Amino acid sequence: QVQLVESGGGLVLPGGSLRLSCAASEKIFSIDYMGWYRQAPGKERELLARISSIGTTNYADSVKGRFTISSDNAKNTVYLQMNSLKPEDTAVYYCNVRSMTAFGSRDYWGQGTQVTVSS
Repeated sequence: QVQLVESGGGLVLPGGSLRLSCAASEKIFSIDYMGWYRQAPGKERELLARISSIGTTNYADSVKGRFTISSDNAKNTVYLQMNSLKPEDTAVYYCNVRSMTAFGSRDYWGQGTQVTVSS
């Protein structure tokens, strides 16, 4: 069973930076895209950024210009560099990998890592 292991969350001051990492426990084939989501208390999970297998990126308006997604396909690892963090960025952050199989798409999720932006 493939697992996604996230790291890099924590407590940071407003205006600070964090880098999240998400690594797959074993090789995932036929990746369509990898992405990062977050969920704040009382809110729905929202897509923040996504990177396709060929490197095309998409960002939510709320993080555009502040967050950067990147990946190392050989290592099945995806990163999220977060700069200029705001208190409203406080949430649990999840990584996601979608692969394409003969039977359709399959989603893998990390366990989540807490990011708290506070003074």
